[in-house]
This record gives sequence, structure tokens and C-alpha cells, in this order.
Amino acid sequence: MPATRDDLLNRFKYLGIEAKTRNHPPVYTVEEAQALRGEIPGGHCKNLFLKDDKGNIWLIVCLEEANVDLKAAPAKIGSRRLSFGKPDLLREVLGVEPGSVTPFGLINDTEQRVNVVLDATMMAHELLSYHPLENTATTTIRAADLVTFVRSCGHEPRIVAVA
Repeated sequence: MPATRDDLLNRFKYLGIEAKTRNHPPVYTVEEAQALRGEIPGGHCKNLFLKDDKGNIWLIVCLEEANVDLKAAPAKIGSRRLSFGKPDLLREVLGVEPGSVTPFGLINDTEQRVNVVLDATMMAHELLSYHPLENTATTTIRAADLVTFVRSCGHEPRIVAVA
């Protein structure tokens, strides 16, 4: 059974991570999220759930306006040719539905199957916002706390200029 939003927020408390979550109607695209954002601070992000031609899984996390060239990305991150991961694989590995992809889904990757790439431009922001495992809310945390969280899930994030 995948972790819930409450499980995630409890993990933040355990790690001493301050998080602020705001509920909103479901959003499925960057454009929908922008329209509902209101006063949510920090860098707003998108997440690319990818698989390379050898079966390795990648999660590239970047600012919502970033342009990630999937043909150039492999040279930057050390992967092979990339394509988007299938919804069934997303559910299996990160425990989230399409439209709710988030680095917080790493809480469900107990086998550490995902290679995590955090865009350097995104990491220059003090605050960052992501879905808390569901697209009906947005949770804001400090960039440094994102790294702490990712490491607590057994992953060593790579901070790379991918956009």
C-alpha cells in the first residue's frame, strides 16, 4: 500500500522539515496549477518520470517553466535514451497517479529504483512546491529540506543543470 499524504507529512515532522500544504481542486497540467496558485510562495515545479532504453528509471525535477530536451538530457545526467515512463510503472514505483508526479513519491520507492535528478536552477530557490502525493494540494518546503527528504528515502540526488 503506497504512503498517504498523512504518512508524508509525518515523515517531514520526523525529519524536522517545515512544510506548508494548501488544498485546491485537482490539477493535471502546469497551466491548471498556475491558474489556482494564488499566494503559494517559492519555485513551482514539474516532474518528469522517465525510463531509459536499459530499463533504468529517472525522475527529473525542475521548475515548471524549464525546457528539458530529452535528446540532450542523457549526456547531462549519465543515462541512455529517455522516454516517458508508463502509468503502471509510475504507480508501482512512486505510488502516485499520472498528474500527481512528485519527488515526494520517493517515499514509496523502497527498492531505490529511481535515479533522482534535481535541476540546479530549481535548487537555487529557497522554497519549492510540489504535490503531496496527490494533485489536490501543494506542499512547500525549503530546497535544502528536499535534499534531506530524498536522502531519507535512500536516494542520493544528482544536482545537474538539465534545463
